[in-house]
Amino acid sequence: MRRAVVDLASTRPVWALPAEGLASIRESFGGGWDVYAVTEPVSSDGDGHGASSEAVNAAEGAEVYFGFGVAGEIAEAAKSSLRWAHSAATGVSGSLTESFRATGAVLTNSRGIHAEPVADWVVMAIGFCVKGVHNSVTAQRAGAWVKDDYTDGSIAVKEFSDTRVGIVGLGGVGRAVARRCRALEMSVSGVRRHVPEAGTEGFDWLGSGAEIMTLAARSDVLVVSAALTEDTYGLVSSDVLAAMPDGAYVVNVSRGDLIDGAALLRELDSGRLACVLDVFSQEPLPEDHPFWAHPRVLMTPHMSAVSSHFWEREIKLIKTNVERYLSGMELMNQVDVKLGY
Repeated sequence: MRRAVVDLASTRPVWALPAEGLASIRESFGGGWDVYAVTEPVSSDGDGHGASSEAVNAAEGAEVYFGFGVAGEIAEAAKSSLRWAHSAATGVSGSLTESFRATGAVLTNSRGIHAEPVADWVVMAIGFCVKGVHNSVTAQRAGAWVKDDYTDGSIAVKEFSDTRVGIVGLGGVGRAVARRCRALEMSVSGVRRHVPEAGTEGFDWLGSGAEIMTLAARSDVLVVSAALTEDTYGLVSSDVLAAMPDGAYVVNVSRGDLIDGAALLRELDSGRLACVLDVFSQEPLPEDHPFWAHPRVLMTPHMSAVSSHFWEREIKLIKTNVERYLSGMELMNQVDVKLGY
């Protein structure tokens, strides 16, 4: 009997596959399949950084695997049988191990599934930025009424219609951010790996990744939403940050390692830039990290994707791909293993 392993029992309740979701996935496979549900919960925070002993044992002989990434131990256990693995996460850098590559299996991910809640969070962050709210947060902690600083022009405040947003990476999240920003009358520009030959897709300016300096120079708020790969590690470098206008903001919802953290801290300390961050190079953020108390930083604990609609979207994607897999069709959300996204 062919085997599929469902390893989606998360230690975090919001990410744990509900019972009705498991039943729906089982039903989509139909007869002739052993659909094994791993009950031992694992962390859903990563994208292939750990596996339970139950999951490793279950993966032996498995043709299909669903998890929060694909840990190397899983790929090794299923090396002779795995044909398709799906990650309920968007990032795949932790899944692309030598063990997984050796299986030759197709990898799909959940890009686009988190786009709507993350884009909502980005709009919140942009509002925080352009209304100078970080100054009020600092003042509140100090018990200070700083109305004079807003009304004498000391603190810059913009309307959305006067705000230039630059988006690094135009996948599902980047496009969802762009739609919201355009609806709120912001000027929207972006860079992506490949630029279409015809038109700019509704953007005020659209460039390739090599033109990120141009994007930085024309952005009041730089939103980082690109996938983390070998090519994008440290993409938002000290030079990119230096190209941004005085008083600009950095918003990161992708991975912490896309930004040169030391260079960002220097810009923050200088008072030239501020930022809103949902992701960090090390998570949880170390207790002694300067971001915790920095007056020019707003942080959230990698929660921008949290949504009550996650599982309805994720299960729909999984079921659609199960149907396509059983029919021999190309799967949705395939990852280019060579490019890393």
